[in-house]
Amino acid sequence: MTFALILFSLLVLTGVIWLLDRFLLRAKRAAGVNEPWWVEYAKSFFPVILIVFVLRSFLIEPFKIPSGSMIPTLHVGDFILVNRYTYGLRLPIVNKKFVEINEPQRGDVIVFHFPEDPSVDYIKRLVGVPGDVLVYRNKRLSINGVEQVLQRDGDFNYVESELRFMHTERYNESLGGRTHPVLLNPEMPQVHLSNVENFPQYEQCSYSEQEIRCNVPAGHYFMMGDNRDNSKDSRYWGFVPDEMVVGKAFFIWMNFSEFGRIGSSIK
Repeated sequence: MTFALILFSLLVLTGVIWLLDRFLLRAKRAAGVNEPWWVEYAKSFFPVILIVFVLRSFLIEPFKIPSGSMIPTLHVGDFILVNRYTYGLRLPIVNKKFVEINEPQRGDVIVFHFPEDPSVDYIKRLVGVPGDVLVYRNKRLSINGVEQVLQRDGDFNYVESELRFMHTERYNESLGGRTHPVLLNPEMPQVHLSNVENFPQYEQCSYSEQEIRCNVPAGHYFMMGDNRDNSKDSRYWGFVPDEMVVGKAFFIWMNFSEFGRIGSSIK
């Protein structure tokens, strides 16, 4: 959001200078006199900034994966593309939707502004839409009374920050008619109760050592990381309001450490 504001400010500044020169300053310059350097630079950069601003605001925005909360779907260092228009067109900066297109669906991998600090963007998988009753018990997810299919798919090992070796179990989970991988660590609890915050509409959830139960309120979504036991998500900080949604992640275009991931679609 901070970068968008900076980009918008530069767009306005260069645009105003370009208009001033076109309709006022140019007529007052003597014949043969060169443009001031600040006019020349503004006129050169304005169309470039305009194109970048339109692309990032309404079509596609790049995003870099900063943490391992979405392993194995997304790895640290993945550079991805986010579809900004699939859930509707939104006004830049204020993120207010003015054209409805599609609604977010269970199973979508979504980039959103972190509710506690909107200047920070998060990426998680959407597991609960408005009206859903979610139960996470013994690391099994149930939605509206239906336990989602979870099938073992071997082990998955990876190295975390500070060179910590992590051993997990890999599963394939069916959600929203689609299957995606999740990681579960049998040595970890399903939630660290001491880390659960008093988030807005906390009363819609109940917590115990055995299960988490949440009723997703209207206009909000429940997000979880695919690396279930190494993800700080809606279990800890609550629901994501619709106005915080940025877009749907769909493509990995670069990873300087794992070239084999380049060109992969995000499911």
